[in-house]
Amino acid sequence: MTIKLSQRKYSEKDALLLSQQGVHPVLSKLFAARGVHEAEELSLELKNLFQPAALTNCENAAKYLASAIQNHKKLLIIADYDCDGATACAVGIRGLRALGAPWNIQIDFLVPNRFTLGYGLTPEVVNLAAERADKPDILITVDNGIASIAGVERANELGMEVLVTDHHLPADSLPPAKWIVNPNQAICTFPSKALAGVGVMFYLLIALRAELRSQGAFTADNQPRIENLLDLVALGTVADVASLDRNNRVLVSNGVKRIKHGLMQPGIQALYIAAGKDPTKASTFDLGFTLGPRLNAAGRLSDMSLGIRCLLTDSREEALQLAHELDRMNRERRTIESGMQETALASLADIQVGEQASVCLSNPEWHQGVIGIVASRLKERFHRPTIIFAPGEESGKPVLKGSGRSITGFHLRDALDVISKKHPDLILKFGGHAMAAGLTIEQDSFDLFRACFEDIAQSLMTEETLQRQLVHDGYLDPNFMEAEFGSILNNEVWGQGFPPPVFFGEFEVLSQSLIQGKHLKLQLKAIKENGISDSKTMNAIWFSRAQTLPNPAKLAYRLVTDHYQGVARAQLHIEALDEPL
Repeated sequence: MTIKLSQRKYSEKDALLLSQQGVHPVLSKLFAARGVHEAEELSLELKNLFQPAALTNCENAAKYLASAIQNHKKLLIIADYDCDGATACAVGIRGLRALGAPWNIQIDFLVPNRFTLGYGLTPEVVNLAAERADKPDILITVDNGIASIAGVERANELGMEVLVTDHHLPADSLPPAKWIVNPNQAICTFPSKALAGVGVMFYLLIALRAELRSQGAFTADNQPRIENLLDLVALGTVADVASLDRNNRVLVSNGVKRIKHGLMQPGIQALYIAAGKDPTKASTFDLGFTLGPRLNAAGRLSDMSLGIRCLLTDSREEALQLAHELDRMNRERRTIESGMQETALASLADIQVGEQASVCLSNPEWHQGVIGIVASRLKERFHRPTIIFAPGEESGKPVLKGSGRSITGFHLRDALDVISKKHPDLILKFGGHAMAAGLTIEQDSFDLFRACFEDIAQSLMTEETLQRQLVHDGYLDPNFMEAEFGSILNNEVWGQGFPPPVFFGEFEVLSQSLIQGKHLKLQLKAIKENGISDSKTMNAIWFSRAQTLPNPAKLAYRLVTDHYQGVARAQLHIEALDEPL
């Protein structure tokens, strides 16, 4: 599919001010294009975090937890099966153990099996918790719970109180929990709605520490250093593709700094080792595309408790053993995903996707653990909101479990909400947000759902929405196509909502060849604005493209710095070719 290229707009006034305030001239334009107005906004020190008092119920929940700890209540964290849920659980366990140490706190975790128990705090999960030998007094949800009305009601029936910490969008009704801490509940005016589940848990711990400090349990000098958990906060935030507003960039920046300086949990270090990566060169890219998938593999194929144990252990040997097992699972996940993707593409072989506004597929042989990834891959390939279904089980009854991914301009959860209102019995349950959602339907409802999904996609999207687009940051002077500037870019915090820079320019193509039969390896010379080719030759690569380029070629690309035998080298990673639509 042809990509429409356009340049990201920026305020020249803001860019000039940033440059005058000492910001690198290229970075000044990049930051101005991402909504930064002055240099002070680029300060990502912890003191710039919004205060917990602004997060509705956070301080009240902290007082509640402080009382529970002092009264020796038994606490059980109910985790989620993705990276955000795993890191939130690890942050909660580690933080509460540290803060509750003087009272010999009793805390453990339970992560539901997604294949048999579904998502979140279901009544079945509550029953499991109640059957434990050390029946908990309080259940604390992390990265889930906001939609668990039946589960919270069941907990209340069994004499267990519930504290919900979550960040997902709530439904019209809220669960009857003791406290709910969620920046996205209607009554919350917290300035950052982008906190991930792990960020919400971190905020609760900061508020709890302040409460215990005010009661004289600690002083500012001897209080537990909750900041030591920021490596986990950074990983969960980036892996969950949370929008990197300034508040999240503060959290992520400080977490990445700790990793670079070797100040990380043994599990984080072990995941780097298992992946063959150097943590001293840590970046948000590593967190999202190297560590995150390895943790997620446990939740997708087996049991996320394996990943949580990796993040909780203080033994380097055990952490490394668990990290290698997670790495093995991730390779298995990729194999399953590849087979599913091939089957899905074969299903589309006779379909003109250009005539459709959506993609919706089901197969009895597919594994529900990786349907989200396959949905994401097909969404990228076809630039259509995509939902993939696989067989599942709900309360002992066979169902179809669906996972969806969307494109800009189509709010997936809202679309499912409209379908559920028009056809009240069609969707058994659903949840999510604009870009991703999950749902459950009856096995014989697939054809009806697919038709309804296509209808609402056709009604809500325009031809422009369905056109794949890439927004770039314009021309980069060849003088900056160096390893040193690539490293400067790599040291900044980029991600969702604060996208990494993509530049655009014209190049003389000196050579091009295929490597591994599928990646285009190039040697280029940048053509300067005066039309003359620059003197130096640039190495470039276009992953997963076999078709050769015209010469000259107008290209969108990322500047990266790689290291070979200890030598830093600049390289261009090609993202798109400017060609007629």
